[in-house]
Amino acid sequence: MELLEKIRKNAVGLQNHIVLPEGSEIRTLRATDQILKEKIARITLLGNREVIEAAAKKEGLNISDARIVDPLTDGNRQKYAEMMVEIRKNKGLLLEKAYEQLNDPLCFGVMMIKAGDADGEVAGAINATGDVLRPAFQFVKTLPGVSVVSGCFFMIFKDKNLGDNGLLVFADCAVMPDPDALQLAEIAVTTAASAKAIAGIEPRVAMLSFSTKGSAQHELVDKVAEATKIAARMNPDLLIDGEMQLDAALVPEVGQLKSPGSKVAGRANVLVFPGLESGNIGYKLVQRLAGAEAVGPVLQGMAAPINDLSRGCSVNDIVNMVAITSNQAGKKK
Repeated sequence: MELLEKIRKNAVGLQNHIVLPEGSEIRTLRATDQILKEKIARITLLGNREVIEAAAKKEGLNISDARIVDPLTDGNRQKYAEMMVEIRKNKGLLLEKAYEQLNDPLCFGVMMIKAGDADGEVAGAINATGDVLRPAFQFVKTLPGVSVVSGCFFMIFKDKNLGDNGLLVFADCAVMPDPDALQLAEIAVTTAASAKAIAGIEPRVAMLSFSTKGSAQHELVDKVAEATKIAARMNPDLLIDGEMQLDAALVPEVGQLKSPGSKVAGRANVLVFPGLESGNIGYKLVQRLAGAEAVGPVLQGMAAPINDLSRGCSVNDIVNMVAITSNQAGKKK
């Protein structure tokens, strides 16, 4: 079974509640029609009911099973505003300002999740990444014990000998430019959790560098080696090894030569890059030159699943990201 088919099938079984703040956006409405038809998730669309229903009717879409909530008039505004003030009281947030912020569907959607009225959110078809993530950082925040949000890609290769039957998970390729050792360790642990929750694989994590087990001496190597130790302490059951060069991580013969006895070397299915620069270049390199399919970025490290779309996203991209978000929510539960 292909990865995306597997993710969608699992989402059908979970039936999580995903909020889509860009409720009247046409690709979002088309995606909603498909999601409801395939029973991938329960959906709440945010926006004016008349506008949303008129747009759907014009396109011949069936969104009758979606819940439509208007942030400007919903009865939960007071509850959400009071929660916001409590969360941001040290920042001096006043009730009047909280009500004003709730007029923004991106903020309203986040507060639905914070209040337990939704399991996850997908947005970004018509909003910038910063606008999507800002209320998430302010009110949902990060997982306990995690200080950094990162982004992973699920890379699907034609060569089934790579990773886990042709699947590799790359991180961080989207968010954190220059993580320190602790942040890199958190990225490793959260990426392993994403690999298990979304792809259903047992993660074998390689912490990448230009050195394998001290073959080179540099402060950049020291950072990766220290991150590996921290990650192992954070999750003692995690199969993780490093620092490690890419060929040692992926090629069995090289892995056993450079890191004999390692349970990860030559068999890694999760690759943690030392920084955003190498991670972003790495995923695009294999996407363009090796023809790998890139699914993501999937945001991780948040206390609840909130994912950002590209503004050039397709309807299928939205459907897939809703299914992925549902899988993340399922693991969280």
